[in-house]
Amino acid sequence: MRRRTIPHTPVEVTELGFGASVIGNLYRVTDAHVASAAVDAAWDAGIRYYDTAPHYGLGLSERRLGAALRDRPREQYVVSSKVGRLLIRNEHPRGVDDEGFVVRDDLRRQWDFSRDGVLRSLEDTLERTGLDRLDIVYLHDPDDHWQQAADEAMPALAELRAQGVIGAIGAGMNQSALLARFLRETAADLVMLAGRYTLLDQSALDDVLPTAQEHGKAVVAAGIFNSGLLSHNRPTEGMKYDYQAAPPDLVQRAMAIADVCERYGTTLPAAAIAFPRTHPAVINVTLGMRDPGQVRRNARLHQQFIPQELWHDLRDQGLLRAETPFAPDERSQPCP
Repeated sequence: MRRRTIPHTPVEVTELGFGASVIGNLYRVTDAHVASAAVDAAWDAGIRYYDTAPHYGLGLSERRLGAALRDRPREQYVVSSKVGRLLIRNEHPRGVDDEGFVVRDDLRRQWDFSRDGVLRSLEDTLERTGLDRLDIVYLHDPDDHWQQAADEAMPALAELRAQGVIGAIGAGMNQSALLARFLRETAADLVMLAGRYTLLDQSALDDVLPTAQEHGKAVVAAGIFNSGLLSHNRPTEGMKYDYQAAPPDLVQRAMAIADVCERYGTTLPAAAIAFPRTHPAVINVTLGMRDPGQVRRNARLHQQFIPQELWHDLRDQGLLRAETPFAPDERSQPCP
């Protein structure tokens, strides 16, 4: 699997990444053995970039990912985690987490983008994962905390990067406008953009993608299935879009895109995985993968070559924005 270097850093990521939120019991329980087997399948598929966070399962994702990678050669893979939500003792537990993860709520999240909060969060993450270092650290959803995140958290990460403790730093969010500001105004090397550059939403063309190009920085694309609507060959009513029931007009739009994909001998999910990387600023697509079957399916889809003509056809039909750029797909050429 091809690797891409985060500009101005020593960190390389494979073009496909393993998102570990789901092995933190997102929405439903995932057996520990299944979670470990998913990481093993990702390794076998050539994936060497793994993303997690304290938020995912109140630390469960970090613990499981660290355990699954523990016997792998450390220099061969890249791990990112996040700061901004400290895990502290929950003095009033009700039995189960109320933020989408099926885990006990003995801990709770506390927003903290202070310097001390960042350092404490990183120390806790290293303890949970058992790793000696993190390669990439993102500020996690700092939507309502810009000032502290920009004035305290990012400088703290930049200091650790200068010391060689962290390889690259950035921010991860479900919106694009503030991510563009992080790229313009802070020491961020990259951002993780969730759901805002997909076959159904190209709003990142308004801000973060041109900003990344202008400043020579990188974008990791996540949430590229928009919560499921783009994950099946033939989308149907009742599927999710951005965590809600998909509006009928978006279902019809997804079906129209699927029709074009079929004419070019590919599928909607394969095109959904490939599309973000047609933008020159996007170096990686990270997918949440719960079990070995999902990993193998997504790896196969990622390896499919998508004809350039497909993108132009979608754009000509008004199914993609008129200004959508298309960089050549390097998978049509021999790997170096």
